[in-house]
Amino acid sequence: METPDTLSQITNRLKQQGYSEDLNLHANNPLWIDPNSYSVDEIFRFETVRRSGATIPDDESILYALSSVKYKTKGLLVNGYGPSADVDPARLEQRMHRWPVE
Repeated sequence: METPDTLSQITNRLKQQGYSEDLNLHANNPLWIDPNSYSVDEIFRFETVRRSGATIPDDESILYALSSVKYKTKGLLVNGYGPSADVDPARLEQRMHRWPVE
């Protein structure tokens, strides 16, 4: 059975593809001012599963690969998923374009 990629493995792969900006930072970050200018290119969800098959809700995360034509940038936004979600990134997701504009 193949082991799924981890958050750090996916993050490293996306950085090699040019997603170099840390979009979780608030200072001087256009994502937090103008989220409508960003597109969600890819979404990755990570969860820890117990041997019983049940997930551990406090250990779930979501990784967004985002890009902005307006700001000529590509970056990553990481958030908790479910009960561990941070409200600010969750609000941002509602305002971003779900997929890139062709």
